[in-house]
Amino acid sequence: MTIFDNKPKDELKKEKRGFWRLSPFWDFVFDLVKIAAIAFIIVWPIHKFIFQPFYVVGPSMEPNFYDKEYLIIEEVSYRFNQPQRGEVVVFRSPVNPKDHLIKRVIGLPGERILIKQEAVYIYNRDFPEGLKLDESAYLSAGVKTPGQVDIQLGPDQYYLLGDNRNVSLDSRVFGSVKKALITGRTWVRGWPVARAGVIETPDY
Repeated sequence: MTIFDNKPKDELKKEKRGFWRLSPFWDFVFDLVKIAAIAFIIVWPIHKFIFQPFYVVGPSMEPNFYDKEYLIIEEVSYRFNQPQRGEVVVFRSPVNPKDHLIKRVIGLPGERILIKQEAVYIYNRDFPEGLKLDESAYLSAGVKTPGQVDIQLGPDQYYLLGDNRNVSLDSRVFGSVKKALITGRTWVRGWPVARAGVIETPDY
């Protein structure tokens, strides 16, 4: 026996669709999950390999960077180029790699770094007799560099110092830092608004 359904075709289609459709609430949840997944796919690689946010903690980089300032760190350039003297970088602490620190690049690979009489001297191919580093572009007037240091950097090592030399825990304490520990270069200050903008590297 054949049974015929006399319902209009449009109603049959609605019933078939309705069988597979979830309730409006679960449709909404499913849409949210899709949006979150797409956002993760787009944002995660950017956050992981291109830019990262960073909060300054402590006074070691004053007066150029203050506690609780919000920075954007750029990671791309160091995949193709070497950090340059004067750049401010964020890196993982050689003592505890879980901690991130912010300091300024002072010594480059292969150089000899000498700290004496509260000043920094650089010895390299261009200055075999040594050059007293002019740091007036970023150090406050009257700020000196305490300590007695004489270190020869290896081919992949950098010497990093804080701008607030009297309170900074830096390479004078934990030694040189390998490039593999450097996360990236400070690029933009996002907060506070009054100090927001691109971060410039001083010329020597």
